[in-house]
Amino acid sequence: MTRHLDLGCGDNPRNPYLMEHVYGVDVVEFKDVALGSRTKLFKADLFGPLPFESDFFDSVSAFDFIEHLPRSHFCETRHSTVNPFVDLMSEAWRILRDGGLFLASTPAFPHKKSFQDPTHVNIITEDTHTYFLGPDPYARRYGFKGHFQEVFVGWDAQKNAWLPLQSDFRKRFRNFEHAFLKGGRSHITWVFRAIKNP
Repeated sequence: MTRHLDLGCGDNPRNPYLMEHVYGVDVVEFKDVALGSRTKLFKADLFGPLPFESDFFDSVSAFDFIEHLPRSHFCETRHSTVNPFVDLMSEAWRILRDGGLFLASTPAFPHKKSFQDPTHVNIITEDTHTYFLGPDPYARRYGFKGHFQEVFVGWDAQKNAWLPLQSDFRKRFRNFEHAFLKGGRSHITWVFRAIKNP
């Protein structure tokens, strides 16, 4: 049985790697959402641990989501400042099995889409991902507990991230179309592999 988790899914969790079972998590209440028997939705406080056991998922996605996570936040229950973005990256690594994939796509600087939404509080650049890679990533200094390996990082047409299993020809066509005809590629796509047993 294979499992995928879509973070910040709203009421429509995506399944980019076509796993057998799909889970979605968001901060909203889910009411009267019709889902198939292989799809489950969870409400979660994304400032805390995700409600899943370690090594549970084969893949995790975050589409247009990480830009909404504050980089720091005062947590009343802990009486201290926490780093929700760093904590979420640790949680994504924790719930992935060894070799599982983390796929994120987010509007990035300097494209205007990274700033135009007033709820975008975590501006991502083309180098932000480097803080989370390798056996001793720089984000460890901020509490990151994982070890990711880069599979792919680059500017990408938004729909290419939604459909990672499409043909390379289609991806190249979409990138050309966005780069030259639609005002530039607005999103950075990350695909990381979770390393649990180096």
